[in-house]
Amino acid sequence: MTQDELKVLVARAALDHVVPGELVGVGTGSTVNHFIDALATMKDRIRGAVSSSNQSTARLQARGIRVFDASKVEALPVYIDGADEIDGQGCMIKGGGAALTREKIVADLSGCFVCIVDASKRVDVLGAFPLPVEVIAMAAPQLARRFAALGGTATLRPGVLTDNGHPLLDVRGLRITDPRALESEINQWPGVVTVGLFARHRARVCLLGTAQGVETVVF
Repeated sequence: MTQDELKVLVARAALDHVVPGELVGVGTGSTVNHFIDALATMKDRIRGAVSSSNQSTARLQARGIRVFDASKVEALPVYIDGADEIDGQGCMIKGGGAALTREKIVADLSGCFVCIVDASKRVDVLGAFPLPVEVIAMAAPQLARRFAALGGTATLRPGVLTDNGHPLLDVRGLRITDPRALESEINQWPGVVTVGLFARHRARVCLLGTAQGVETVVF
């Protein structure tokens, strides 16, 4: 199966985790696009969705799914999103699509994060994929120096601003053996809006697309 076919497979499998009659949190990215297409087949059985990006909002609305503002919602039963990497504890690197801050906000509303990925995204140790960090522009050089002290090389993602209007640093060269501790440390640095480590908001379920079908991993 191609990578795209595996994405379709896990996107459709995620429908089993959508709670009828409730809102569903929806992430951002190529796999989530397939999930939104699948979600449209049951749009009359849910209240609507809370979206993590302008891109996902537009796709949801185009398929007739009502989108609720996250600021008006107190809780969600489930949040469904992809990842750039996921380890054996459900910790993830996210932000390749530049939506990490809003993704973390919607994930925080949710009782269960369901990660949908193809098997290539599963790793033993996070860090081969560059770690995205949304930052305040004036702090970018200072933050790059901080990452250099950790052994990483941070560069601005050219031509990209988040939906919040901020630039992104992509940090290469890190081997992240303790995602929760590193997430906590980076969160304390002035100028960081959000780091793309999802350890506190880790996945509880991973639907992993493999050549043998969908593997369900519970953390």
